[in-house]
Order: sequence, then C-alpha cells, then structure tokens
Amino acid sequence: MTSHRRTFLKQIGFGAAGIGLVSSMPGCVAAKQVVRKNLPRSTPEAQGVSSQKIVEFLDALAQSSHEFHSFMMVRHGHVVAEGWWSPYRADLNQMLYSLSKSFTSTAVGFAVLEGRLKVDDAVISLFPNDLPETISDNLAALRVKHLLTMSVGHAGDSTPLITKEENWVKTFLALPIAYPPGSVFLYNSGATYILSAIVQKLTGERVVDYLAPRLFQPLEIHGATWETCPRGINTGGWGLSIQTEGLAKFGQFYLQKGAWDGRQILPATWVGEATTFKIQQPAPAGSTLEAMKKTSEWHQGYCYQFWRCRHNGYRGDGAFGQYAIVLPDEDAVIAITSESANMAGEMNLIWDYLLPAIRENVLPPDRKAQAQLKQRLASLALLPPPAGASSPGTAGISGKAFQLENNELGAQTVSFDFKNDACVFTLKDARGEHPITCGLGKWVEGQTDMPGTPPKLTSGDLGPVSKIAAGGAWKDDTTFEMIWRFYETPHHDTVTCHFNGNKLRVDFMSSVAEKMPSHSEKWPSLQGQLAG
Repeated sequence: MTSHRRTFLKQIGFGAAGIGLVSSMPGCVAAKQVVRKNLPRSTPEAQGVSSQKIVEFLDALAQSSHEFHSFMMVRHGHVVAEGWWSPYRADLNQMLYSLSKSFTSTAVGFAVLEGRLKVDDAVISLFPNDLPETISDNLAALRVKHLLTMSVGHAGDSTPLITKEENWVKTFLALPIAYPPGSVFLYNSGATYILSAIVQKLTGERVVDYLAPRLFQPLEIHGATWETCPRGINTGGWGLSIQTEGLAKFGQFYLQKGAWDGRQILPATWVGEATTFKIQQPAPAGSTLEAMKKTSEWHQGYCYQFWRCRHNGYRGDGAFGQYAIVLPDEDAVIAITSESANMAGEMNLIWDYLLPAIRENVLPPDRKAQAQLKQRLASLALLPPPAGASSPGTAGISGKAFQLENNELGAQTVSFDFKNDACVFTLKDARGEHPITCGLGKWVEGQTDMPGTPPKLTSGDLGPVSKIAAGGAWKDDTTFEMIWRFYETPHHDTVTCHFNGNKLRVDFMSSVAEKMPSHSEKWPSLQGQLAG
C-alpha cells in the first residue's frame, strides 16, 4: 500500500453463515437461493474449484491475525462458497470504505454513456460558481479523467482539508495543484468526492439514487446507503454500504463486461477502459518499482477508481479489508468484508490458497471435502467474551448509578443492571439515557444511539442509531469487559470497567485505534463513584 494511501487512512452460530454447497442443503432452502435476486449456487467441484483448498484457506485464515466478517467466492457465475462470521449475517449491509470509489466510477460511466459528460471535460467548466479568484494553469488543465485516475497533481490527499469545511467542492478547487494533472499518482479521496459532485450536478441526483435504476435495481442490490457531505452530496470516495452478495454481483457484473441478465447495461468498452492500467503508483523511498511490482498489490497500476492486481486481476478495495476482486483469466470473483491492519496479508492468503483452488475443468465430486467445507462455513463465528463466574461485587453495583467527573464526552452517569444472563450498561448525558444490553458469554443484538459510536475513519453521518451485538464478562473480581460489535461496519469497541470500592474507571478502545495506533482513541476514560 502506498504511503499516500496510508496517510489517508490515518486521517480520516446465529443463523449467520451461508453455504454454497447446494447439493448438501435441504431442497426448500436451495430453491429459495436460486431465485432471480440471488446468484446461482453450485458445489465447488462442479465449477472447477477444489473444496479442500477452500478449507485450507479457512484454516490459514483462522491461524492469522485477520478478522473476516464475510466471504463469497464465485466461479463461472455460480457461488461456490460463502460464509458470514456471526454476528455478521448475509442480510446486513456492510460499510465499504474506499471500495465505494469503484461504484462512483461506475456512476461516471453511466453519465458518459448518457452523453452527460466526457472524461476529457475540464473540471472548472462544471463548477463555475465554486472557482477560486485566480485559476492556475494546472487547475485549468484538470480533467475528469485525472480525478478518475488519482492524478490531480495535489502534493497531499485533499480529504482531511476539504472535510473540515461546509463546501467541499469550493475548498477542493482552491487547493494548490503542485504538479501537472496526469503526471503523478497520489491517492486522493477528495478527487472521488468531486466525481460524485459532478454526477449530482449533471443529473440532479445523488450518486446512490442515480445508480438505483441503472445498477442496483438490475442487479437486485437492495437497501444501499451512502453517507453525504454537509451539502447533501454523496461522499463518493467512501460511505457506501451494501450487502456482501451485492459486492459479489458487482464484481460479476464487471467480469461480464457490463452485461447482466442478457442485457448490456454498461458498454463493454467502458468496462475495459475503467479497469485497465492508466497510471503507475510510485515506489516508496528505499525501494524500487521493479521490486514493488513483484510483491505489492498497490504497485500494479491504477485504473478508473479500480486497482490492478497481480495475476492479471483488478479490484475495488476499502480500508481494513473490503474487497471485490475480479479475476478474468479464472472467470472468478471474490468478495470479502473484514477488519485487518494488514490488507496485503489478506491478499496473499487469496493468492496462496484460493487462486490455486481454481482449476480449468470440472472436478470430480469430493464428498468428504464438501462436507468438511459445509461444516466450516456453517460454524464461522466471532466469539463474545467468554462467560465466567460473576464477581462477588455484582450485587453492590447492580441497579446503581456512578456519578462521573467532568469529561469531554459530556457523560453524566453510568449504571449497570445485571439480570440473569445479561447486563444493561447505561450511559446518561444531556440528551438522555443510552442503554446497551450485553449478553454474558453471548452476543445480544440490539440498537444504540450511544454518543461516539460506531468508530470509523471518515467524515460523514452514519445516522443516529447503529445496530450492535454486545457481549460482556468478568475478567476478574473487579474488572468487567464488554465488546460492542457494530456489525454493519468493520469495527467494534472494547469497553473495560474497573471497580475499586465505590470508584469506577471506564476505558474505551475502538478497533480503529487498536489496529491503527496513529489514529487516536476518541473516547476519554470516564472516572466516577457511586452516587449518593
């Protein structure tokens, strides 16, 4: 991953598993899974894929530091393996981070198809009311294609600068352009936002609404949401949430060169233009481009908001490991949502295990491996904190409030209510009470409007309420730990409550801060003591 991309990232068992082994599923379930809205399912071997190799992939993943949330593998247009790590589920949207960029690129493709713009259009011609007083030669030379290829010419990512302001377009256009557009690659999510703003300016619709009849409805991708800037423009470079199967369909749509269900929805010429090499990423200091090309997935070339991969593939990807990987030579698509600090390591697992699983011809049935794969996919889970004996101090704190010292969060009190196999943790502030029910040794699903949640990198409003699965356990007699898993995002919070007599300290650690030490924890520690 390039240093510029890292800079952007710094700134800014519950019915949960599905399986692609139709032959091993009850007939009524299999029938439901081949209706028009879903991709067809198949056994791996029937599509020339080794079940044993997929099992080995899952084994290697289980031994790694990567936390997968969902996984789908498609070969010859058929889903051959799929799974969700509970509490994640197939019916839930997933936050895509920068994988959103590939959908913004697609919206631009439709706008080009409809004659609304050309990639050679000057950007300043599209925003006459947001231009700076002085238009530099480089700004005058900036074209839509330079936004698409991350070659604006900025010296640094514009995202942390524009998102501090109300008018992101005007702020972007006022930034100095250090290099001639088209001459230097620099990962720049603000450029993708400008593409979103262009689409909205020309069509009168937000990108998410513009794509609805053109992409989402034909592919039957339902319930997509997209964050917006203060002016109501979709953020473009991030902020899209869809279901994992929607990702797999999107990859399959591109693999089929813009065709779907017998119709050519997006011209094959545009798909080819959007997914082929356009500009080379520079090698980091101390390395050579030749060396980076051998091992780095972020030095294979950039396209129109897609990355080229080794093995002649291409992909959309997002922070912490959200992927739609298209492998034309293998006629395959891999969709993944996850949370990892090492996206390169995730890609290496794909090349080491899933790529060798794909064979040229149909394979003989492997009943033993298929059964093993079915069992593994059906049992995928992220476990809650393990249940343990309750603390002897539970009775002294249950149902009582702790008055908090002044804090940046504005929290006034917290309370704990232990009943049966759950604990209700409630934080109170000036807006009211914010309860979260944590299962003891199990996940309890619910919703929360807890301030400061869920954790994320980027600017944009996710809405006032988040879905959550929460679990808790006593680590020792004086320490109660909760995991709040926001399962429509990659992220979770670890909340540790330390009791010392009548005093309490609550520490928070978001998975964003945990996996990116440069991204500081936003929650302060809360200090308090029993009220009254």
